[in-house]
Amino acid sequence: MRKAFICPTKYVQGENELLNLGYFVKTFGKKALLIADPFALNLVKDKLDASAKKYGVEFVSCGDVFKGECSRTVVAELQKIAKANKCACTIGLGGGKAIDTSKCVAAGSNLIICPTIAATDAPTSHSAVLYTDSHEFDDYAYFRQNPSVVLIDLNVIANAPARFLVSGMGDALSTYFEARANAQSCSNVNAGLPCGANRNKGTLLGYGTHTAQALAELCYRNLITDGAKAKTACENHAVTEAFEKIVETNILLSGLGFESGGLAAAHALHDGLTVVHEIHDNNFHGEVVAFGTICQLVLENSPEEELYEVLDFCVTVGLPVCIRDLMTNKKTGEYSRDTLTDDELREVAAKTCIPEESVHNMPFPVTEDMIIAAVKTADAIGREYKYGCDCDCGCH
Repeated sequence: MRKAFICPTKYVQGENELLNLGYFVKTFGKKALLIADPFALNLVKDKLDASAKKYGVEFVSCGDVFKGECSRTVVAELQKIAKANKCACTIGLGGGKAIDTSKCVAAGSNLIICPTIAATDAPTSHSAVLYTDSHEFDDYAYFRQNPSVVLIDLNVIANAPARFLVSGMGDALSTYFEARANAQSCSNVNAGLPCGANRNKGTLLGYGTHTAQALAELCYRNLITDGAKAKTACENHAVTEAFEKIVETNILLSGLGFESGGLAAAHALHDGLTVVHEIHDNNFHGEVVAFGTICQLVLENSPEEELYEVLDFCVTVGLPVCIRDLMTNKKTGEYSRDTLTDDELREVAAKTCIPEESVHNMPFPVTEDMIIAAVKTADAIGREYKYGCDCDCGCH
């Protein structure tokens, strides 16, 4: 059996690590194209200036070309800037869109990723998501290698709102369960995809390794033991041992786990659930994935002990466990409704089950009716667990 495992060339995590960014740039040359949104750039400008001066490098600005969207037009313009300025490498600094744009601009060459939040596991991967200029999904892109350097400044992450860290935990929560499903079904994983391919193209594929499975399991155990402590630290802008462990878990362990261990129903359910505009507008990626993970556990009839351990973790750190949570305005705390209509459930199930979705990596055939049943049941279990009885009997 052909197996595959991929990872970044170097992962560095520590306090004030952005002060060392120039060191890594200098290993490639003297100039780097810096792709960042203005907000993220303003947060760390002093550190960037200090690093450039210390190591004698230049960060070439992307100007106003990058405005927060990763599209083919933006990528092409940024590649022209990089070429005109003879940049030796590309830097992606900020959130997911800046990171994905930098991956596409670098196209598998020298790339340094500097996340300013730990909200997803995207920084370490060799894939990116492209959108149109009108902000609609375009395509997935896969490159010949993962980022050359992933540089994590813990102080920057700790000063971001804790909700980002919690969302990253939601994304990481699915890693073990999806990798387990892929191992059981002997499904191909992203690590085996050739560059430029999507999930349905190419012949040189590969299955997950035992290493990926072990990392995915460690990812889950770290969340259970240190997730709540890390959230508290982040809320107080403190870098503690638990906080450091969860940042590494969200970014590195989850990143390696999903690429080399595989995706399954949880992420497919995320894609399905976000067709409901209220869910898409009110939640971060990892928040929806967390509920998708609960749905996957229901779908595969996971043991009660495992299911309730996940539910307890989600409630403790503040991740959604039911439709009401997904429909809640995170600023006001008010929710618009606590159920999906039959038409919405059918639409969610249809999107979850399209041929190219990762739900088909489950170790059994999955139908739309099964997805509807799993969502309804997971919602009822999660709502009862968190809120108690929803009847009018006055028992709560």
